[in-house]
This record gives sequence, structure tokens and C-alpha cells, in this order.
Amino acid sequence: MEFRELTIKRREATGKEIAKRLRRQGLVPAVLYGGSAPQALTLNALDVIKVIQGREGSTTLLNLKFENGGGGTRTAIIRDMQFDPVTDKLIHVDFQEVSMDRAITVGVPVYAQGEAQGVRDQGGILEMILREVQVSCLPRLIPEKITVDVSGLKIGDVLTVAMLAPPEGVRILNDPGQAVVTVSPPMAEEVAAPAAAVEAAPAEPEVLTERRPKPEEVEEPEAKKEPKKEAKEAKK
Repeated sequence: MEFRELTIKRREATGKEIAKRLRRQGLVPAVLYGGSAPQALTLNALDVIKVIQGREGSTTLLNLKFENGGGGTRTAIIRDMQFDPVTDKLIHVDFQEVSMDRAITVGVPVYAQGEAQGVRDQGGILEMILREVQVSCLPRLIPEKITVDVSGLKIGDVLTVAMLAPPEGVRILNDPGQAVVTVSPPMAEEVAAPAAAVEAAPAEPEVLTERRPKPEEVEEPEAKKEPKKEAKEAKK
């Protein structure tokens, strides 16, 4: 397997403020595990991205060379990478030192190859259920990926871990019955339901209101006639 090289530098100071200062300089804090004690390191963030080609780096064997030649070279793999959730920039790396004659456990990506029959002929949908498997092997035998042929899958077929074919010397640790990929039936098209006959709502009864007379139609009530003075005098 091809080795890739990274230049690292020992980091004496630690803490959040130190890490922030390093990132502003284009550097990234890191830790190397596997020795007598974890070692705090610093390295160029862009160099890491170039070496691992994005985010898939756990299967890459690395030669870590200390700056100025101090400390020699360490063989390691990337155990974990942290990215800023907003900027997506690399902010931390964990390395694991390995021994070339001792088996290690790493995650290896799984890729589908070919066009499933259920997709091509039946309009199904290919679903990758498991995108990575855990394998145990010597560092030099770590595969970059495990490819699975899905061309024979029909709708409803499920390909499991037991059907994967890892390279010689590589043992898959996942449950053999765990599903890896399947072909699902096409999504049902939405059928417009026939519009239900809408019964005509019963007409509301008409409310008859008494017509108000127009102002000109209103007769002035007759003024009460005052009794004649004569009549009042006669009663005296």
C-alpha cells in the first residue's frame, strides 16, 4: 500500500486559545496516540486535506516526519478528524501510530458497482444502507475501499455483509447478516383522489324585514289641539 508523508511539529502549549491562534495561522492542532504517551502536534491544515483527499483518510498509511528531523519518522493512520460545522474547515486531527507487523482495526468504505437490474428494468431505487465496514488486518493490507457488484439485484433483494468479498488477509468484523445495499420499489405516484360530489348546501331561508318608509312618506302626527279659551271660560 502506498505511504503518504506529512510533516509534523511538536506542540508544547495546549488549550483553546492556543488552538485558535494556530488555526488563524493556517495550522491545525493534532494528537498522536499509540506511544508511551499521547503527543501534542501541529501541522499544516492544507497538507492534511491534500493527503487524505477530503474526508476519507482512515485507510491511508502515513509517514509522519518531525520538522527539522528531530524525533525521526512515525507510521500512523488518521483515527479522527474534526471539522467546523459552519465553515467546514479542518480544526483537529487524531493520529494512531501503528506497527507494520501487528493487525489493526479500521473503517473501510463500501462502494456499489454496476447498475442494479431492479433499477434498470423495474424502476426501483438503490439504497446503500451500510457505507463503511470495520476490518482487521495488517497495516500494509488495508484496502482503500471494498466494492460490491449490485448488477444482479432486483426489487426486494438485500445484499448483506456476508456477501462482501474483502481482499486476502482482510477480515470484516461486522455482523454477517447486516444489510449493506438493497433495491426498494419505486415511490408510489400520488393519485389525485376523485373529487367527491359536493352536495349543494341548503339555501338559508330568506329573512323578510319590514320595509322602512321613506322620510317623505311619514305623516307628521297631528298636534294636539289646545282647548278653546271659550270652553275654559265656560267652565268657570
